[in-house]
Amino acid sequence: MSKTKLSIGLNRRGLSRREFVTAGAASVCATVLSGVAGCAPDRSEPQEQAARGAQVGLVRPVPSPWFQQAGNRTVQCQLCPRKCTLAEGERAPCRVRENRGGVGHTLTYGNPALLQEDPVERKPFYHVLPGSRVLSVTTAGCNLSCHFCEAWHIALVKPEEVHNYDMPPEKIVAHALASGVRAVSYAIGEPVAFYEYMTSIAVLAKEAGLLNLVHTAAYIRPEPLKELCRTLDAANVDLKSFDPAFYQNVVGGELAPVLENLKLLRGEGVHLEITNIVIPTLNDDLGLIREMCRWIVDELGPETPLHFARFYPLFRLSTLPQTPVSVLEQAREAGLRSGLKHVYIAKVIGHEGENTFCPGCGQKVIKRIGFIVAEMNLKNGTCSNCGTAISGLWQ
Repeated sequence: MSKTKLSIGLNRRGLSRREFVTAGAASVCATVLSGVAGCAPDRSEPQEQAARGAQVGLVRPVPSPWFQQAGNRTVQCQLCPRKCTLAEGERAPCRVRENRGGVGHTLTYGNPALLQEDPVERKPFYHVLPGSRVLSVTTAGCNLSCHFCEAWHIALVKPEEVHNYDMPPEKIVAHALASGVRAVSYAIGEPVAFYEYMTSIAVLAKEAGLLNLVHTAAYIRPEPLKELCRTLDAANVDLKSFDPAFYQNVVGGELAPVLENLKLLRGEGVHLEITNIVIPTLNDDLGLIREMCRWIVDELGPETPLHFARFYPLFRLSTLPQTPVSVLEQAREAGLRSGLKHVYIAKVIGHEGENTFCPGCGQKVIKRIGFIVAEMNLKNGTCSNCGTAISGLWQ
């Protein structure tokens, strides 16, 4: 099988859900076609992955400090707003946190389901080291249940159901350094699901001179997020809607904690970008989009990059149409009119909304085609034409 075959191609072979999960969940150090926006990660055959050291169901439980004793051998998780109370032997809805013998454990420490090198633009970060490559890390599990999950075959399954690799934090950092990447990205699945693993890697990565990047739904409690911020350089947060009912009914969470965490990240000095996937009939109301954009300007600042991403039918929303480009253009216009300086259209290759423009003179300072940076007119983070500073991590 070609190493660039898309995940949907696997499903066309008539695999069962479990076979598809096992076949498609992991890939070691894959080189993604950087110019093809929307191209899925490399998917290898199960036997190929086994030969590379992956094992189905490799799980090494590790006690987590983010649990409190709740009496009678029960524990309460302190990591995310759910604060799940688990009886002995019980597992949380995220599928990766469990009470074993009266002690709360994480099941994702040191056993990633996927490692791959990506363009940083794919994360997506448009204001962080343009044109560079990063090492992406993820594990099984997620503490949300989005009906439009793009990584359901990893995020919405148990770690026992996928190929996992034996990669403790020091091996991740050693591999990143050997590969010549400039950052480690905790992305693709939900990093909150492997919080303890992520923070251990991040400490070592920072010591080694690598940047730490995270793409997350930010459904996490303030205390662990503040601890992560000590080593975190940049975050792209999925702000899935500005409608609390959408979060409850389509995402399986609450909007309020996400908004508070966005403000926390900004307050901690982490470079922040936001992604909003625009889904027809569900969260594409322009009134709510305008309200969201005004909130971003007021609470996070007009320099905050906002990505409006095109929705493609998948998972539980496979009957909905893809987002019309005209709707994305209207959303982008609403963002610019609200005062945001950098509003993007994502997953529409070749669209003018992929590019970065100087808010001072209007010159195109970064030209993109998909994940390829075709032209750079920045000098030390400033517009080469007029000298206006552009917010971001450029060096």
